[in-house]
Amino acid sequence: MLAQESAARQIVFGKRWLVLSAFVIFAAILGSIAPARSLAIVLQAASATVGLAVLVNFVVALRRQRVQRAQRAAAKTTMADDPNPCVLTTKEGDIVAQNNVALTTFLRPAQPTIADLLAPLFADPEALSSRLAAKATEGGAAKEDINTRDGTMRLSAHRVGEDLFWRLETLWDAAENGAGTSDHGLPMVMASNSNVILFMNAAARSLVGRRVTALNQIIGDIPIASGEMVTVQTAKGPICMTVAEIGASANRPLYFLPHANDRFQDAGWSALQNLPIPLIKVAPSGEVLSFNAPAEQLVGAELTEGVSLADVMEGLGRSISDWLQDTLEGRLLQKPEFLRLKRSDREVFVQIRLSLISEGGTPTLIAVLHDATELKSLEAQFTQSQKMQAIGQLAGGVAHDFNNLLTAISGHCDLLLLRHDPGDRDYSDLVQIDQNANRAAALVGQLLAFSRKQTLRPETVNMRDTLADLTHLLNRLVGETVTLTLSHDPILQPIRADKRQLEQVLMNLIVNARDAMPMGGEIKVTTENTQLAEPLTRDRVTVPVGKYVTVQVTDEGEGIPRDRLQKVFEPFYTTKRTGEGTGLGLSTAYGIVKQSGGYIFVDSTIGEGTTFTLYFPCHSKGAEASAPMKLTASPTGSKREDGTVLLVEDEAPVRAFASRALRMRGYTVLEADSAEMALKTLEDQALNIDVFVTDVIMPGMDGPTWVREALKARPGVPVVFVSGYAEDSFGDAQMTIPNSVFLPKPFSLTELTHTVNSQIQ
Repeated sequence: MLAQESAARQIVFGKRWLVLSAFVIFAAILGSIAPARSLAIVLQAASATVGLAVLVNFVVALRRQRVQRAQRAAAKTTMADDPNPCVLTTKEGDIVAQNNVALTTFLRPAQPTIADLLAPLFADPEALSSRLAAKATEGGAAKEDINTRDGTMRLSAHRVGEDLFWRLETLWDAAENGAGTSDHGLPMVMASNSNVILFMNAAARSLVGRRVTALNQIIGDIPIASGEMVTVQTAKGPICMTVAEIGASANRPLYFLPHANDRFQDAGWSALQNLPIPLIKVAPSGEVLSFNAPAEQLVGAELTEGVSLADVMEGLGRSISDWLQDTLEGRLLQKPEFLRLKRSDREVFVQIRLSLISEGGTPTLIAVLHDATELKSLEAQFTQSQKMQAIGQLAGGVAHDFNNLLTAISGHCDLLLLRHDPGDRDYSDLVQIDQNANRAAALVGQLLAFSRKQTLRPETVNMRDTLADLTHLLNRLVGETVTLTLSHDPILQPIRADKRQLEQVLMNLIVNARDAMPMGGEIKVTTENTQLAEPLTRDRVTVPVGKYVTVQVTDEGEGIPRDRLQKVFEPFYTTKRTGEGTGLGLSTAYGIVKQSGGYIFVDSTIGEGTTFTLYFPCHSKGAEASAPMKLTASPTGSKREDGTVLLVEDEAPVRAFASRALRMRGYTVLEADSAEMALKTLEDQALNIDVFVTDVIMPGMDGPTWVREALKARPGVPVVFVSGYAEDSFGDAQMTIPNSVFLPKPFSLTELTHTVNSQIQ
């Protein structure tokens, strides 16, 4: 076969050589007899170029053929000494050569392809050979173990130059295969993904009593889950058994474990020992009687014979002995349970199903284990995400209500301070009330930062300049025992963020780094430009492709334990003692970074330190976003302090304070406790309103909605929106309202009057 193919290729190559040689000679003759000198030069040059190309290709082809012949000769030598069937094919599967064992085994020495050669042995040889050929071509080698009626065989493919070397090895024949014996083996069927039965061992054929082709002919309800109790149609009628599924390449072996229904059935433990799934034999008292190797690998060194099951796993809301007793009495048959293993090296969760068998008339439990660590990890991540979302919504709602209360408290305190001189006996008490109200407002601001509902004033920021401005303050914060080192990228790209809030993030991170090193150390702050060519996925977050400015804050502290690492951004979570911190620093930083469009990650190693990494998208100066609403005006100005104000506020204490404050400054104030009442008031065309002051979120019609309705009849009236939520909490509604400003709660008497004054023309 090899000689025939070599001869054929030489004939094809000889034909190509003759054609190209004829072209070269023809071009050379035309060049010599051409009348025009220029045409002769062109023809001679073409002849020389083609001739050179032919010569190079000829040399390369000869070398390739020589290498291929050497490789095939070496492969034939290897095949000749191999006691197993070996075949050499092209990458497309065409047979080049076979050894004598293959010729004897397949009895078809002239088969054109490897798939045809394997057809008598395997159910789908085309798919099998194509799959292995693709893997071998890409990776150099590939193999698969296939269970057949004759036993378990291993088909391997190796890349040899431009060819593939195939080898078929019998691992166990039907007489040796533990899964194929009828004495002590478990019934096993090999099923495809479409539930077609490809193979049944002797125990399965004996159990069913006939040869079947589809899985639903044995099991009525499909699909099935590994460890699930199913009804099996046997030669003696339907019985309950537990199915154990083991993934293997494209096909899946299914083992049927004996199970007790109304009476115990005898089953040898030796049959279960050979299963490649974790199994533990448990006495009714909970004592571990025996286990197989996969169970020992999963549970760990703590699993020994004689140990109690409760000593190696935990997690039930009741004692494990009660769980076992319920299973023995038939109350919880085949109900899966999730438990946590008591391993000292890592956290492992398992899903366990118990099956009841009999050994010598004594009831025994077989625990089928499945590693559920990844499943429980995903479940924990989802629960954590839901919890953080709920906390954020709660924080935003609480902050809104607190801002209303603080507006009334600090506002009425301002009114009282106007009636007292610094020498009065009550003045210092009022100052204390005002200061603590401001502290409460700052705390509420942190809650809003975590829930990402605070008002940000984004601007173009250079991180290098920001850190330079903070250097003096940061050096004072870290103290004398801690060294602060700053390292910057020479050409740092600008970002878009609220500079004041960004400074708060940096101070929170550096203060935490300082507290992590009570004996002193070094804090490194590094900024650099980062280009992500591929999305960065970590901590359930994907950072898109693009340009970023990264900020790393690294300390040399004791590090954060792994079980606490995912909780550091939760509000009120702190490892500090009472009075040393509220647990809002990192949660505030998290909220500010996320609201600014950035990302924050934490890495920590016990005994080495912790690193916080921040990603901020680079800002393009040509893409400046227009502000959705103009900022509140500066307190300075020469606007008149008179006019008529329509005040709309559903909170009575806030409305009372605002009304009194504006009247004290000479304004005429018309009050309304709802948007509907405000529109009814405006029905009087004789009223001349100079400015609307309205809450944003109110029962019924909200602030932007009624203002748009009112401006239809009274265009040009300026508006002051007030709210305990952030400015962007009511979306793009304010963008359609001209001449409007936003005043966040809590606001002081001075802030309110100056804002209203700035709006009156």
